[in-house]
Amino acid sequence: MLIFARIYAAVRGFCLAKAKTPLLITTLTYIQYMSKIIALANQKGGVGKTTTAINLAASLATLEKNVLLIDADSQANASSGLGVDLSKVDCSVYDCMVSGRNIREAIYSTDIERLDVVPSSINLVGAEVEMYNLGDREHVMKNMLDPLRKEYDYILIDCSPSLGTITVNALTAADSVIIPVQCEYFALEGISKLLNTIKLVKRKLNPGLEIEGFLLTMYDSRLKLANQIYDEMKRHFQELVFRTVIQRNVKLSEAPSHGLPAILYDAVSTGAKNYLALAKEILSRRVEE
Repeated sequence: MLIFARIYAAVRGFCLAKAKTPLLITTLTYIQYMSKIIALANQKGGVGKTTTAINLAASLATLEKNVLLIDADSQANASSGLGVDLSKVDCSVYDCMVSGRNIREAIYSTDIERLDVVPSSINLVGAEVEMYNLGDREHVMKNMLDPLRKEYDYILIDCSPSLGTITVNALTAADSVIIPVQCEYFALEGISKLLNTIKLVKRKLNPGLEIEGFLLTMYDSRLKLANQIYDEMKRHFQELVFRTVIQRNVKLSEAPSHGLPAILYDAVSTGAKNYLALAKEILSRRVEE
């Protein structure tokens, strides 16, 4: 497929940039803070980004890691999916980024021990306009999250389906990026643009930014196209593709309506098992680093 050639060209350029970044920068960051900030980004909606944010955060917490989920999407689905009553939220990520509220005022506990969330707000839609005249506006989220690094093992950022100022903020604050990719052709469209944005952020704002991996979601082994996309992704990007694949599973769709991650809604479901496997894979990569 021609689309894989375009994506491969973008990834290859990113990997070359990676080689120029001194390893010492990333290593010192982990040693000093003992935490990792991971952004989940894809400007295409409906690829399982928020589902991944919720369930990966819950799975890491289940594996006894202290986790904070930042809901940086104005739809606030990650917040409601973890049981946060948005009508009772007094301080959100919007208030912290635009009004300068203390991030600790916006941290809410969840039904899972060790998992906290900073909820979003519909007001985040206008944040880009309100932040336009702010000095150093690309580093607002980084400055907001850095003081929390000593308190959490992982900080996950659920980005909005766009490449605007808020997403750039998330990429600037992050150590790495997980890119969820739905196993359908149209889901591949635009990935090269996202990768170019990541390269630009890496070059100008965040030299330590890396790709954590491509995560294949909504995989159905019965579909020829899904298998073709899986094979092509693995062939082109190899170790950049997670071994874990998120299969289509109705429990993953049902769980958010109950304000629960899949691991609490149905711990033996395929979706819950997939995300627990993903969490273990990420932890194993961390040990190897």
